[in-house]
Amino acid sequence: MSGVTPTRAAVLELQEEQRAMHEGHLFLDEKCLLLAGEMLRQLGRHAELQRHFDTMQRDAVSALQAALARHGLQGLQVQPSAVHDGTRLRCEARSLMGVPLQDAAWQGGTRPAPPAVHASPEARDCRRAFERLLAAAAPLAAVRGNLERLSQEYRRSLRRARALQDVLMPELAREIDDIQTRLEELEQEDALTMRRQH
Repeated sequence: MSGVTPTRAAVLELQEEQRAMHEGHLFLDEKCLLLAGEMLRQLGRHAELQRHFDTMQRDAVSALQAALARHGLQGLQVQPSAVHDGTRLRCEARSLMGVPLQDAAWQGGTRPAPPAVHASPEARDCRRAFERLLAAAAPLAAVRGNLERLSQEYRRSLRRARALQDVLMPELAREIDDIQTRLEELEQEDALTMRRQH
């Protein structure tokens, strides 16, 4: 039995709350569909970026092996790295249904490395291969972050939608039915009392 006093106003108020819950449930359903669609797009992009990253990684490993064969570990450690002019990571932020999403790119040029004592094509190729690997890693990392945030928000929205559908809305419907039943009983009692008085 509900603790609400059985009145028509209470029923109307609860019915208004029921409509609001229904609209909230529809909104959460739509949000889940939009999030799922974006996750599918991001997964497609992730697969493409991962293939590119894997290719760059294989190239970098091959270049590293060639440079190690030429210079040895100690000789390779003293080779200069690329000299970067400022920050080269560019991030663009956007939002979908309150979920922050990012696109990232490693861009800009590098100044030529200072001359090495024992410069070689293998060392130069190794440096360039790892620069390409770094450039491939930036957008991949952004997409992975996007997928994680989208997944968390999707699970949260799905839990809320299920709670509304499976718990809150049925409880409210039972409460409305209970009050309406009690109102009918009170009206019947009033009608009986009126008949007895006449």
